[in-house]
Amino acid sequence: MITVKRIGVLMGGMSSERNISLKTGGLAAASLIKKGYNVVAIDAGKDLPERLIDNGIEVAFIALHGRYGEDGCVQGLLEVMGIPYTGSGVSSSTICMDKLLTKKILEHHGISTPKFTVYSKSPQSLFNPPISPFHKGGLRGIKEAGMVLEEGDTPPMRYPFVVKPCREGSTIGVSIVSGKEGVSTALEDAFRYGDTVIIEEYIPGVEITAGIIDDKPLPLVEIVPSEGFYDYNTKTTDGMAEYIVPARLSHSITKDIQAIALETHRVLGCCYVSRVDFRVDPAGYPYVLEVNTIPGMTETSLLPRAAKEAGISYDELVEMILSSAFVKGVRS
Repeated sequence: MITVKRIGVLMGGMSSERNISLKTGGLAAASLIKKGYNVVAIDAGKDLPERLIDNGIEVAFIALHGRYGEDGCVQGLLEVMGIPYTGSGVSSSTICMDKLLTKKILEHHGISTPKFTVYSKSPQSLFNPPISPFHKGGLRGIKEAGMVLEEGDTPPMRYPFVVKPCREGSTIGVSIVSGKEGVSTALEDAFRYGDTVIIEEYIPGVEITAGIIDDKPLPLVEIVPSEGFYDYNTKTTDGMAEYIVPARLSHSITKDIQAIALETHRVLGCCYVSRVDFRVDPAGYPYVLEVNTIPGMTETSLLPRAAKEAGISYDELVEMILSSAFVKGVRS
């Protein structure tokens, strides 16, 4: 029985999403303890292997977000150590954390995602010049640091567009650029989080997220920020957004989005639980933005809201995610 096993809830870590991970992990650990599990909360630092051994961890509940936790690194470590863990395997985690890899796989499978182009700080990069045929020309003024747009250069697509780091989560480093004067600042911010940046078509409309649990879609959540867009501050602060469950979409569009979310979950090799984020344009056409293999589990998080609408309590949801450590799903 799982209840007799020593469970390590891995939280915190070394990414820019450390604070939200501590909240997710703390709540998940408290929930499991309440349900009678033998739980140890572990802040996942460089000494993680020693911590796992010293605490006799037999199962890992991964509550890490971002780099070193959601990108396949911890999953690979746990594979080597022979410790079962929750959620997706190494390859799926790596792919979903990398927005470029995700987009290329979505395109291959005919799943709609906003048009995009990619730039890198490295002049020898495979992704520089742009790999997308969405436009001609490019940001010729991107210098060696990749952050300067010179006078007269042509933007990669018409305004507004979105600038985002290729390998970051929780909308960290993301900007919506409305005019040329904002391009350099947006690039500079995005390049703080890695050497590759995606410049993406902005899709007007509504923000929708589709949770997946037990490889089945949950009710959709509509996100309405109080101002601006759904950035990190809005995501992690009470009262900064309204969450409407189920989303105010027609039955047919809802079913289409749930089907696309499940297909996305499958083609990216996700295991048991994920959350697929969408923009839905005014005509009701959905575009996949990205996939989260370790969705947040705080009081403002989206997966618990969707699960609640489906009749799944927070404690039940945590227990279901724990069970994914023993699902014979896709592993790398």
